[in-house]
Amino acid sequence: MLIIADVKTAFAREAFARLGEVRYLRTPEITAAAIRDAEMVIIRSETKIGSDLLEGTAVRFVGTATIGTDHVDLEYLRTKGIGFASAPGSNANSVAEYIVAALLEYAHRRSSTLAGKTIGIVGVGNVGSKVARNAEALGMRVLLNDPPLANVTHDPKFLPLDALMEADVVSLHVPLTKNGPWPTHHLFDGRRIAKMKNQSILINTARGAVVETASLKAALLDGHLEGAILDVWENEPDINTELLNQANIGTPHIAGFSLDGKINAGRMLFDAACRHFGVDAAWKEIQNIPLPRNERLGVPDNMLLEESLRQTILQCYDILEDDSNLRAILLQPPGERPKTFRALRADYRVRHEFFGYTVMCPGSRPELCRTLQSLGFKIL
Repeated sequence: MLIIADVKTAFAREAFARLGEVRYLRTPEITAAAIRDAEMVIIRSETKIGSDLLEGTAVRFVGTATIGTDHVDLEYLRTKGIGFASAPGSNANSVAEYIVAALLEYAHRRSSTLAGKTIGIVGVGNVGSKVARNAEALGMRVLLNDPPLANVTHDPKFLPLDALMEADVVSLHVPLTKNGPWPTHHLFDGRRIAKMKNQSILINTARGAVVETASLKAALLDGHLEGAILDVWENEPDINTELLNQANIGTPHIAGFSLDGKINAGRMLFDAACRHFGVDAAWKEIQNIPLPRNERLGVPDNMLLEESLRQTILQCYDILEDDSNLRAILLQPPGERPKTFRALRADYRVRHEFFGYTVMCPGSRPELCRTLQSLGFKIL
């Protein structure tokens, strides 16, 4: 079969070549005419999947190398009998590690500590549950909100959203939905943000439109919120640069872009495609994966716990580089900014998750060693 894959899909040729001929296309090149003879299409979130793209084509299976599906007309695919798979959970570690890096950097800038602070996690699925685990490893008190899970499990650990509004940090991990019993579009609008604790911070690594841009800007301007850490934005790639100016940390929708997460997504889509087409083919591990530049990390022995954690993480993931790269668009003409936003995502550097690193942790610092291990590092 002919397989069309977005050129930004990592290792697509290595993953899917056993199923057919893989041809790469850039995102704007993925059109109805270009995929007319393809039976399988692998896309990312920038490509809208529906009748406009697929009608009159030979496509029988669509895979999106993303956890979200708000860019996919699922009902159309069902009515046409076209197989579909996304990659939920594939980049959960990546996002959770991004948030650790962001929190430690934020605390460092404020000369404060995370231990003892409260974080409210909205959405406790693949990502949110890992964020909760990491936050506990950092000594934070964790509050959880997830109405769909609460409805199924009746577990009292899932609190009403109002109960999270006194948290020092609120972190969002919900899909973007406009319908159903729990819509999330503009879930954090002016009324909701006004309920947040004074001088708290908001983290959004979910979808930009979960937060109402104008209301967040107002809350940051009047000082009700102390800060915002934003990886996702309304109207991507044409993001609101005033909000970027106000954000404490702003990045170009790359929280989940670890190399490991991309490989996980490829494997999930490969397995789903094999099931759909009735192909008995086992996943073959990707060869020649780039290794970390320095697999063994040293730890400063004369710093407090959180600063030691921050310095260790900076050796494998520098979130400030992502922040700086995005802020460079502020110097560009408005018409150039969306193109640069896309390029920052398309040309993103190789980033390994914490488990790919071994930390030479001093035996004299057992708490630091335990924390690093809880965050996923190997300890020697």
